[in-house]
Amino acid sequence: MSAKSNSAIEYNYIHPEKKEKMVIQKKGQYVTGYSVGILYLDACWYPVIPGNVANLETYNFPVRLKVVPDCRTEQLLDGDPSLLKTIIQAAKELEAEGARAICGACGFFGNFQDKVAEAVDIPVYLSSMVQVPWIHTGLKPGKKIGVLTAYADGLSDGLYKSCGITDPSQMAIADLSREPEFSAIIENRGTFDNEMVRQEVVEAAVRLKRENPDLGAILLECSDMPPYAVDVQRAVKLPVYDFITMINWVHHATSQKPYYGLF
Repeated sequence: MSAKSNSAIEYNYIHPEKKEKMVIQKKGQYVTGYSVGILYLDACWYPVIPGNVANLETYNFPVRLKVVPDCRTEQLLDGDPSLLKTIIQAAKELEAEGARAICGACGFFGNFQDKVAEAVDIPVYLSSMVQVPWIHTGLKPGKKIGVLTAYADGLSDGLYKSCGITDPSQMAIADLSREPEFSAIIENRGTFDNEMVRQEVVEAAVRLKRENPDLGAILLECSDMPPYAVDVQRAVKLPVYDFITMINWVHHATSQKPYYGLF
């Protein structure tokens, strides 16, 4: 089979106005009807509520999740290079299973963004942080991006480089790792008070804006923060980007639909 026909398999369609006589399935793929595959950590233990990247209620389209074996929170936060092999293996499995693009379920997968993108033949956007250059392009000169992160110590030069961020001074960082309730997530405590977490995230955003009046947008680094994005936006009255804005963008780029209607 030619390379051209292999490529076509990944973007097959059943069209309502065309009778498909022959349809071809990509070898190795059985589950169909999705475009985005999402890598997630192994052995996390905290509530994964709607809005979280790993909660399927978050999406109005199907996604496929795949665990990265033995990928633990503390290792990923610190960018442990020993994780690279298993992350790439899981990404290749998603590719073989028919994913058209790959995302991650933790901002600190960004430590491996460039290497995973090199290892597969489909687009890779492992971290919400890859949105930074694009967000900044749209802002008025002199404006900064306020980043709410689960672990500021893990936002290393290596992660920035891997995610295409060339000027970290364009960002102002708020760290939630030491907040009494939000810390339940990175400590895997198994439970948290959702309203307290919401309050901590919103207050961090408000404080960040107060201390940095030149903010033009907010980016939620953590995959556990999107449930509170609407509350952050109401409080700071700025554009708010997160994992879900990124995954929606990736999905629409890889699942284009025909337009019908008046003209």
